[in-house]
Amino acid sequence: MFDFLEGYDVLGAFWTTVQLTVLAGVGSLVWGILLAGMRVSPVPLMRGFGTAYVNIVRNIPLTIIILFTSLGLADIFGVTMGTEDFKIQGFRLAVLGLVAYTAAFVCEAIRSGINTVPLGQAEAARAIGLSFSQTLRLIVLPQAFRAVIGPLANVLIALTKNTTVAAAIGVAEAATLMKTMIENEAQTVAIGTVFALGFVVLTLPTGLLLGWLGKRLAVKR
Repeated sequence: MFDFLEGYDVLGAFWTTVQLTVLAGVGSLVWGILLAGMRVSPVPLMRGFGTAYVNIVRNIPLTIIILFTSLGLADIFGVTMGTEDFKIQGFRLAVLGLVAYTAAFVCEAIRSGINTVPLGQAEAARAIGLSFSQTLRLIVLPQAFRAVIGPLANVLIALTKNTTVAAAIGVAEAATLMKTMIENEAQTVAIGTVFALGFVVLTLPTGLLLGWLGKRLAVKR
């Protein structure tokens, strides 16, 4: 009943999706933490930049951001991402676009966690001579992360599904292969079901694991 899958590298396509998710997830976490630090920074310029970035990027459709990384950075400005291979270049540009977009949501999730940390702890840290960056890194962020594992899990699940947008610039991930298969085969419902189940397999365990972890590590107040 799955003869229509012959000749197609379905597992390879989903592996590309996993790679996009992992690389973009790590990148957006790093950039999101920096943005969150900017948003709560006492420096007006940094705080203004963080606020502007988050508010602008969150209101731009991901498809436009992905297309900009391809048509704008690569075609207009000649950004090659360290390779002349078109497929590798497209993959790296897709990761860059996903990082730029997802980091805005990571930032807001982390900022909400920062707001749960009692203000007195930051004041006590400053009283013993810790700088803003030390207070954020040693006192605030460890507690904030424990409070936002659930929201960050939702961002990661959304990122996994958002990788399908990379098909717009020809990245050979799951959505690209599904489109090709639908065009070539007469099994539209079966193909859609296979790929839908594939994404369930990727996202459901992640949500359950991080949800459980969030409950175990939640800060008791």
